[in-house]
Amino acid sequence: MSAVFESTLLSVRGVQSGYGALQVLWGVDLDVMPGETVLLLGANSAGKSTLLRTLIGLLPCWRGEIAFAGERIDALPPEQRIRRGMAYMSELGVFPTLSIDENLALGGYFLSDAQVRKRKEQLFALFPDLAAKRRDAAGTLSGGQRKMLGIAKVLISEPRLLLMDEPSSGLAPVFVKQVIEVLKTSIGAGTALLIAEQNVAFLELADRGYLIDHGKVRLSGTRAELEASDAVRETYFGL
Repeated sequence: MSAVFESTLLSVRGVQSGYGALQVLWGVDLDVMPGETVLLLGANSAGKSTLLRTLIGLLPCWRGEIAFAGERIDALPPEQRIRRGMAYMSELGVFPTLSIDENLALGGYFLSDAQVRKRKEQLFALFPDLAAKRRDAAGTLSGGQRKMLGIAKVLISEPRLLLMDEPSSGLAPVFVKQVIEVLKTSIGAGTALLIAEQNVAFLELADRGYLIDHGKVRLSGTRAELEASDAVRETYFGL
């Protein structure tokens, strides 16, 4: 195994994937270090969501290699990747007909009952608005509260790496700011983040980032390099 695989938390090399006969990813390379926050930027249909779904195992990896903590995982089912310390938050993130308590319990389905109870109380301290409504259905929450529940649901297992698909989707700017603040707290806990986003505000979270275009990495760099990039500022964010 290469030295790169051994020194990174997540290493992706030459990954190709898609839906049925439709190829979306055309040889993606990227790395995430332990505790690092990496942003995946790109327009709609650029391949960001496809990449996250391939990393967690919801889509097959046609070619290439995915390694997590030094272990090849591209042939493992999603539940085995989750047990190894990965978590995935889709744009929806929650089950609307289930209560807040039930959503959190699902997020920690492979933990013991005692561990779930302990983590719930820790997360309710972090999300007091959810604690006050813990028996209410998730569908009764505001858009911002649903996002908070989605984050809490994936954090309950204390993942080493959290994959997030468009956490700002459908949110008003005030709620986007709340999501960013919550993610700053989770970063402080040592969780590595790989966030697929179009909202430029999420750059303030990033250590590094990748710009995905038509299923390929167009450029990569530090937060400062991305902020200074004409491709990011003009093509994707109109700045």
